[in-house]
Amino acid sequence: MSRESEDQTAPYDYSQLRAQGQDVFISPRVEIKRPALVELGSHIAIDSGFYCTTAVTMGDYVHIGPYVTVIGGAKSTLRMEGFNTVGAGSRILCASDEFLGHGLVGMSPPEFRDRVNYAPVIFRRFASIGTNVVVHPGVTLGEGSVVGSCSLVLRSTEPWSIYFGVPARKVRERPRDRMLQAARAMGYEE
Repeated sequence: MSRESEDQTAPYDYSQLRAQGQDVFISPRVEIKRPALVELGSHIAIDSGFYCTTAVTMGDYVHIGPYVTVIGGAKSTLRMEGFNTVGAGSRILCASDEFLGHGLVGMSPPEFRDRVNYAPVIFRRFASIGTNVVVHPGVTLGEGSVVGSCSLVLRSTEPWSIYFGVPARKVRERPRDRMLQAARAMGYEE
């Protein structure tokens, strides 16, 4: 067995995280660039292929599916309040070049670069996204809102609503009583 394959099967080094609750699983096959900026609640699962460059705060009961990317660097933040899911292959952008012609994009010297938009992405409680969703900087997913697979989220969502499409648009309301009842049975308090 090569050293590289040994490293990929070794458990994740949780001691690098700023904080973590109980019942936290992080696949050994993740890359968290700034673990000292990551705070995790309890009952968290982060699947294989997760790549993250931002500060992250997660409440309780969060699942990050496989091959999710969260980018934006040390100045950016992803905040998940709890009872959230991010579907496989999704991309959460907490910063992005503006692409408006104020400068070059990519790896040019800083004095020639385009402006970068740094804005947190926030998942309110019970908000989730399906597979292969792209979320742009500054979006707040309202409490209980969900976004369907392969959607592009450019604007914040309303609470307890279902969104779908490119760009994502509200398609209907989402019932909340049953979900809140189940969460209360698990110890959730409003």
